[in-house]
Amino acid sequence: MKLTAMLGIVLVVLGALALVYQGFSYTREKNVIDIGPIHATAETRERVQIPPIVGGLTLAAGAILLVMGARGKG
Repeated sequence: MKLTAMLGIVLVVLGALALVYQGFSYTREKNVIDIGPIHATAETRERVQIPPIVGGLTLAAGAILLVMGARGKG
């Protein structure tokens, strides 16, 4: 399989995931108090938003690369 087609598949999958989930979240742990043997931490959940236009453009770019890869075989 050509590199162009493989990159196209990866971009199509990433674009579709970006459109479906529209971002991802993660948990960050922060030390609040650290005095001798006393330790206190706080967990905060943060979300990174991915605009739908980015997912759509990634999906379109992957489709274009797939078409270009298919034409190159002929």
